[in-house]
Amino acid sequence: MFASLSDRITGAFKGLRGKGRLSEEDVAGTVREIRRALLEADVALPVVREFTAAIRERATGADLSKALNPGQQVIKIVHEELVEVLGGESRDLHIAKHPPTVIMLAGLQGAGKTTLAGKLGKWLRDQGHTPLLVASDLQRPNAVTQLQIVGERAGVAVWAPEPGNGVGDPVEVARTGLERARQAMHSVVIVDTAGRLGVDEEMMRQAANIRDVVQPHETLFVLDAMIGQDAVTTANAFAEGVGFTGVVLSKLDGDARGGAALSVRGVTGVPVLFASTGEKLEDFERFHADRMASRILDMGDVLTLIEQAERTYDAEEAEKLAEKLAGDDFTLGDFLGQLQQIKKMGSMKKMLGMLPGMGQMRDQLDNFDEREVDRVEAIVRSMTPAERDNVKILNGSRRSRIAKGAGTTVQQVNSLLERFEQARVMMRKMGSGGGGMPGMPGMPGGPGMGGGKKSKGRQAPQVKKKKGKSGNPAKRAQQERELAARASAPKGASFGGGGSGPVQPSPEDLDISELQKYLR
Repeated sequence: MFASLSDRITGAFKGLRGKGRLSEEDVAGTVREIRRALLEADVALPVVREFTAAIRERATGADLSKALNPGQQVIKIVHEELVEVLGGESRDLHIAKHPPTVIMLAGLQGAGKTTLAGKLGKWLRDQGHTPLLVASDLQRPNAVTQLQIVGERAGVAVWAPEPGNGVGDPVEVARTGLERARQAMHSVVIVDTAGRLGVDEEMMRQAANIRDVVQPHETLFVLDAMIGQDAVTTANAFAEGVGFTGVVLSKLDGDARGGAALSVRGVTGVPVLFASTGEKLEDFERFHADRMASRILDMGDVLTLIEQAERTYDAEEAEKLAEKLAGDDFTLGDFLGQLQQIKKMGSMKKMLGMLPGMGQMRDQLDNFDEREVDRVEAIVRSMTPAERDNVKILNGSRRSRIAKGAGTTVQQVNSLLERFEQARVMMRKMGSGGGGMPGMPGMPGGPGMGGGKKSKGRQAPQVKKKKGKSGNPAKRAQQERELAARASAPKGASFGGGGSGPVQPSPEDLDISELQKYLR
């Protein structure tokens, strides 16, 4: 959603790089580009004015940090002000001391309240609560049925005494739902209320009556993040008519310009608590202003990525995998298990987008085909268990059979196997010890590491290799005589200390014929 805004803001910082000192013209030009980017993103005009004024004042009036260059200092200021606009520090839900905690959802029709009720219920269930969904939206066709289906998928109980479709009293349903939660010992009650296509008095009156009956501890305003400037009007109308304590942004994965997310906090003063980032029940997360600001400035959101991995991965399985990667036991079966774990974390494209600097690779990221993961999984699943454990047995006929079973080509099977072998070798080298990066020329630490600097310390003496026997019979006989003579000679001390010393040959033992060639 914030792709265009992110590109415009990060592009405004390019002119600041490499400058040792910023002038007022540099700051004014950067602020001007940021103002244009925010206005094009449908951010409310009062929020834009306050935001740009704060940046200009801090960038020109404050002393620049010695640890950062001027360009980095401006980026730091923009990040801090962006965090403030998005809501500052995030807060938790207000949980009642005496259960049940009542949460009421309000908003326009089409904002995604019913689906969000199921997402919030699943999130609370994962946190250890026992939520109950109350179907008080009796106006929209099949709203009650939708909530029942969503609740069943989320594993959350649903209270729906009325069929809906215009039949029943929503206020009475909310009251009986609260009583049901107390009897069944539910810790949280989530009341789904009706919406309209526009703000009208009847909707506000009905929502206010439900509020007065259930006395909610939290009233969450569900805001469609794609509606732009109209978010300000809608938020103000609900704040005056019903009142709310928190905002939930839905459809944050859309391709709209995202002005609502930046406007609602500055206009209403109410923090954003949650964000819905997809259609699945798992696509629901706490809204962190600092992380969202980092995403907009292309700094990534590694913390959210780590939290998703912690929810998906098992610690024991991860430890076993690390041992296999360090050794030579990592197989295609293990690779298939890891692929399935990654798919549980959500969209691969979304996860890659959380990495720092991915805004510079936006085109490659947009062209990334999510189905490639399914193709790889199909190839591995077309193998037998023995083939997954030992890829060396994959001959030509086996690879042809695997390609036909996966609906792909032999070339793609060969490419996968080649990449797998390269990755396994790299992981094995990284997992081996030795104090350095193994396999890297000139780097000490691994066996067979050549090319490094020689140590200045004492070197171990090299063992002299024994001479082999000559192929010439005469020379070989001479070598045997010399060896016999050395073996029969008495051994003395190396430096003359002790022993009888080397034995001097007698004149009779000298062969004069051998010396005549030197005397000619």
